[in-house]
Amino acid sequence: MAVPSADRKRRPFLLSLSLFLLLSALLVLLVLFLDSSAQSLPFLPSRPSRLSAPSSHPHQQHSPTPVPTPGGSSDPQPNGPAAAAAEAEEKADASRPNAPTPVAGGSGTSTPSRTADDSSDAAAVDADATAVDAAGVDGGEAEDDGAVAEVRWETCKVRRGVSATDYIPCLDNIRAIKALRSRRHMEHRERHCPAPPPRCLVRMPAGYRLPVPWPRSRDMIWYNNVPHPKLVEYKKDQNWVTKSGDYLVFPGGGTQFKDGVARYIQFVEQIMPTIQWGTHTRTVLDVGCGVASFGGYLLDRNVITMSLAPKDEHEAQIQFALERGIPAFLGVIGTQKLPFPDNAFDVVHCARCRVHWYANGGKPLLELNRVLRPGGFFVWSATPVYRKEQRDQDDWNAMVTLTKSMCWRTVVKSEDINGIGVVIYQKPTSNSCYLERKTDEPHLCSKKDGSRFPWYAPLDSCILPSAVSSSDETSNSPLLWPERLIRYASLPDDSATIEKFDADTKYWKQVISEVYYNDFPVNWSSVRNVMDMNAGYGGFAAALVDRALWVMNVVPIGQSDTLPVIFSRGLIGVYHDWCESFNTYPRTYDVLHMSDLLGSLTKRCDILEVAAEVDRILRPGRWLVLKDTMDMMKKMRPILRSLHYETVIVKRQFLVATKSFWRPR
Repeated sequence: MAVPSADRKRRPFLLSLSLFLLLSALLVLLVLFLDSSAQSLPFLPSRPSRLSAPSSHPHQQHSPTPVPTPGGSSDPQPNGPAAAAAEAEEKADASRPNAPTPVAGGSGTSTPSRTADDSSDAAAVDADATAVDAAGVDGGEAEDDGAVAEVRWETCKVRRGVSATDYIPCLDNIRAIKALRSRRHMEHRERHCPAPPPRCLVRMPAGYRLPVPWPRSRDMIWYNNVPHPKLVEYKKDQNWVTKSGDYLVFPGGGTQFKDGVARYIQFVEQIMPTIQWGTHTRTVLDVGCGVASFGGYLLDRNVITMSLAPKDEHEAQIQFALERGIPAFLGVIGTQKLPFPDNAFDVVHCARCRVHWYANGGKPLLELNRVLRPGGFFVWSATPVYRKEQRDQDDWNAMVTLTKSMCWRTVVKSEDINGIGVVIYQKPTSNSCYLERKTDEPHLCSKKDGSRFPWYAPLDSCILPSAVSSSDETSNSPLLWPERLIRYASLPDDSATIEKFDADTKYWKQVISEVYYNDFPVNWSSVRNVMDMNAGYGGFAAALVDRALWVMNVVPIGQSDTLPVIFSRGLIGVYHDWCESFNTYPRTYDVLHMSDLLGSLTKRCDILEVAAEVDRILRPGRWLVLKDTMDMMKKMRPILRSLHYETVIVKRQFLVATKSFWRPR
């Protein structure tokens, strides 16, 4: 059949039109892939820009005074759509046990799935191997809101015996632990940091969700967030923790708490009224804390407790504590000093903590003596106090001999209605008793005994002398709480130091009330714990003291030693080197606060290593606050975006970043 002439004439036109439409579509797609604004489309990769490497020039501090927000109240509540959305999300999550979790970098929602655990692979490599290709992080503009560092992040690969979701680089260095010559004094529980530090991301457990909010979290947490059933089975008869449906439940029991920890705390105050929880006693170190119920219930008494335990066969006890919202820290009294200053704590507590205090020449108890303030109390509840078996009696006699040589006074020894015994010792307030001893053993510490700074320092075999020689207890006693928070009685007679202390306190009180609460995309009502990574005099933590949260104050190695000031204020903290990993489990803090630290830090270690450690510690959906120069914020912001963090700069002084649920495939 013949084709009409009109159709033959239309064919070239239709063919040209089709080619034009096809070329136009290809051009549009090409523009979308090359345009940095296309990052809003979840299925398109954003265009990476280059980030300049840390400068070798000395970092210049620049801390302009923030502009106060007009009309700010003394204790404003978080506002804005971001805070409202976060609060609504948390409430919805708490009410839906199987609610899906949003995943950054993709569309819709999904539940994070557990991938194969590399610890089952015999050929798995150490996580200290570099897992990030940072070759492209070498230049660019920081003002570009779409800038993303060219970094290929990978999940950490761990050795057999290490959980891929609970990886702690300095405590899970299996290669270094296997090379130890001895484990007699718990050397394998101490820090053995890989070199170089890992640049990898820790996996999340399957079904992870936002934590149960405080105060409900003190009594129950999501099982999927810390899916460790061993302690449930091991301590099933001691009421430490039980599993109930989707939750782990903490009844407030323990080995020594037959009638519950609340009754135990009351009993201690009854037999020792001068302990005065919350006024005379503010800071406590709980050694061998278990799941930290002792410290959790002391919070009701305005007592802040550093709950301490090693990462050992009592699986995840410190992780349980932090997930509950209770202050806790991984540590062991082995061969090295604890990262606390001298004369720090008002009370040290041990309830069946399984520490042989008189071992190794009494060095473990001498370490307690070092961190206990003059006039402070050691509360010991253990079987040698009340059982009559020969082994217990031998332990008790050894403790009697050691405590007398240290001039510790036995204040009270008693038993509760269940027959659980408690003995309370008091450290002397002066050196007079030491000088009157018949034998100088242990001897008083002097300069020849080595540095007093407790960072990778060996345990003392000597007694730390008191700063005063008189027997006046008031000269060594801190002010009562809460007066001590704002008046540091032990400040040196130095007008410049006192001026810095007062200025730090005033500055943070103003900035937090006027800027942090009003201008940050942070839902403060959902924040339970904060880590101040460069704490100074503790003014930041002091300004937050009226909120239902606690602050871990960190004084970095190489900075001014202000940690004694922080403890004298009735706050807690540790020393740390941020070129190494921190002694905590992954996903354990709601807010990480880094103030004027990054510049000096990146002179010694790579900014990517710092970012990886921040990501390890921070909980998904929570916040990093970086207060620094614009130059440092420009370097950090693209790296955070490569981690799929949402970032915003406030008043050109603060970078606030929200961690997503994204993990590399």
